[in-house]
Amino acid sequence: MLSSYRQIFAAPGSLAFSSSGFVSRLPISMTGIGIVTMLAQLRGSFGIAGAVSAVLAVSAAVLGPQVSRLVDRYGQRRVALPATAVTMAAATALLACARLGAPDWTLFLFAAGMGVMPSTGSMVRARWAHLYSDRPDRLHTAYSFEAVMDEVCFIVGPILSIGLATSLFPEAGVALAGVFLAVGVVLFTAQRSTEPPVHPAAHHEGGSAIRSAGLQVLVLTFVATGAIFGAVEVVTVAFAKEQGHTAAASLVLAVYALGSCLAGVVFGAFKPRGSMAGRFLGGVGAMAVGMLPLVLAASLLDGTAGLAAVGAALFVAGLSISPTMITAMALVERLVPAAKLTEGMTWTTTGLALGVALGSSVAGWVVDAAGAATAYWVPVAAALFAAAAALVGLPRLRGGLASPEQEPVGTPAAR
Repeated sequence: MLSSYRQIFAAPGSLAFSSSGFVSRLPISMTGIGIVTMLAQLRGSFGIAGAVSAVLAVSAAVLGPQVSRLVDRYGQRRVALPATAVTMAAATALLACARLGAPDWTLFLFAAGMGVMPSTGSMVRARWAHLYSDRPDRLHTAYSFEAVMDEVCFIVGPILSIGLATSLFPEAGVALAGVFLAVGVVLFTAQRSTEPPVHPAAHHEGGSAIRSAGLQVLVLTFVATGAIFGAVEVVTVAFAKEQGHTAAASLVLAVYALGSCLAGVVFGAFKPRGSMAGRFLGGVGAMAVGMLPLVLAASLLDGTAGLAAVGAALFVAGLSISPTMITAMALVERLVPAAKLTEGMTWTTTGLALGVALGSSVAGWVVDAAGAATAYWVPVAAALFAAAAALVGLPRLRGGLASPEQEPVGTPAAR
């Protein structure tokens, strides 16, 4: 199994850009939950906390694909560095407003400004696609490895963010996320030898990558999937607080990510069978089924036993996440032209961000109105919607894969 992963790092510079990309991705899992934990302590409301986090997610959903479109057109280094600088300025202002008790509208304003954070995950995958476009087996393993790294981020990130915010000072989680972003992006963009070349201007014609019908299906499904993630984060923090163990929320969420991480490691070591579209539908369906035990676990048990049961249910639910995400990234590579690959991958992240915004906001209000145990119905409903969207959109996915219009990543023009 491990030999498959060793092979992908045979390319010079691959370990450097992947590891620095990991550091710069940690803020993805730290910022939203860090804002929720920070404002829940400083403002005393999960509703306000979830709404500010949702504004950040919506802003990233609107601005993220545009930043990635610029990356495809002008190059990773030229775009990522200034985008990171703007993100850091907005994050600093957000922390200052939270600490000084500024009006709520200032929190929303600066959270929106953080939406220009560059999608390093998409840029890392674009580098892998450039390296192994002619080796589908290695590209599958590389995408699997990055999905595992995403899950490691979601194991480590919330633990750091919630743990520091509850043990040191409320702003500590978001502040450390900013440090990781700045250091990670600087190190990542310094790896010039593996940066994909900019495509000729003619390859950027035809409008946005989102015009692909198949990509639209993925994005809609990912909106619902993101709602699962956002709701689970907010509700789990609230549930842990109701049980008198707020800090334990980070451990419970880490177990959720651990299930996904383990499944991704196994999935990446073997060549998948069946059609990509069919595997994607199966993965989303498994996510929907896997969420159902969560409601029972939260409703029937209290205290430490309740937290343990929720953690076990989330571990099982997490087993379907990485395989589904890995398949989705492989679908994007097949559905969009090579010159728009970074943008296409970022659109899936955009769908997740929109979903996180919806899920965290709705879950926050349900927690305030009916309690955390009831609020676990929010991610269940989102999972069922995701399965329905994937099922209805299956013909579009299959049609996109069968279309001869997409330029393979490995063509000479793409390089």
